[in-house]
Formats: sequence, structure tokens, C-alpha cells
Amino acid sequence: MNAPVQEKNHARGARKSKVGRVASNAMRKTIVVVTEMQRAHPTYGKTMRRSERFLAHDEENSAGVGDLVRITETRPLSARKRWRLVEILEKAK
Repeated sequence: MNAPVQEKNHARGARKSKVGRVASNAMRKTIVVVTEMQRAHPTYGKTMRRSERFLAHDEENSAGVGDLVRITETRPLSARKRWRLVEILEKAK
């Protein structure tokens, strides 16, 4: 049996992308992004809100607290930082 042939027309795999709010920009070139999701409880069916925090690289220190941003996966930049800022979708008021 032959192994499946891998396509060679893409250099890297598809990268995940997330949208969230900036919770902190106290570190240099790093922001903390919080993403929220809603899920139904497996037993009771009630809608629950879950949030995750990601450390993302912000090269120009352009994002402020409360901004809506898009982040994407990247190679490990530090012990916990594996995301980078792609764009600021909405500035905080």
C-alpha cells in the first residue's frame, strides 16, 4: 500500500485566526487578547460563556486596551507567546 501523496503547492499549513479584545498592553511588544465563546452546557443546555487569553506579538505597540483585534498563529516567540497581531478592527472609545 502506498502512503498518501502530500500536496507541495503550499509552503505552510493553514494558520488559525481569532478575533478578540485587548485586555492588557502593559508589556513591551506584547498584548493580552481575550476571546469569548458561547456554548450550550452538555447536560442542562444553558448557554455558558467561556473565555481564553492569548499573548500576541504587537511589533509597533499600536493596540490599546479595549481594541478589537485579529490575531493569527505564528512560530513560538517566547514561552507563552505563539500569536501575532494582524490588524486592529476597532479602536476603543
